[in-house]
Amino acid sequence: MEFLGLVAGLLGLDLFLKGKIEAQEAETFPRDLEGTQGKIRLYQNHNGGFCFGKLKEKTELVKQLPLVFTSASAGIFVWVLTRKSRFADRLGISLITAGGLSNLYDRMKRGYVVDYFSIRVKWLEKVVLNLGDVCILAGTLLLSVSGLIGDGDGRSEKCPGSRLKSLFSGRKSRKEEAGEQ
Repeated sequence: MEFLGLVAGLLGLDLFLKGKIEAQEAETFPRDLEGTQGKIRLYQNHNGGFCFGKLKEKTELVKQLPLVFTSASAGIFVWVLTRKSRFADRLGISLITAGGLSNLYDRMKRGYVVDYFSIRVKWLEKVVLNLGDVCILAGTLLLSVSGLIGDGDGRSEKCPGSRLKSLFSGRKSRKEEAGEQ
């Protein structure tokens, strides 16, 4: 239940922040966020495409593809929460779902995604994002690391590649150890 609350909280926070940014005059952007010594800059960007505005001229595709992926993420979210699963997997899919829902709401309601901050580090300076984007990235990284690490002994039956890993390492999979094929 706490993961459902996390999704709702992150979704609500991102939509709230986007609303606050949208309510301000466009001429006041970009500007540094107070108290960050110039490390975070605020923007009021309207991204009508995918990442970095890619395919913004294909408006229907830009709406429908995120709808499909966010629906899949929400389905996986429910599936993961109703089964025994690792904390990292539940947290990762929760973050991805929250970020996807926030950006999907923007695409359907506004016709664009509101991106509102950048982190002023050399290689990230030109990237303007929102909390939803950060959630999607963090969740994806978390799920990737969780899948690579497995359940502690390097083998996880929940990880689709675990059977292949055991074949290449010469070790038996858990199913093989239990006498199943």
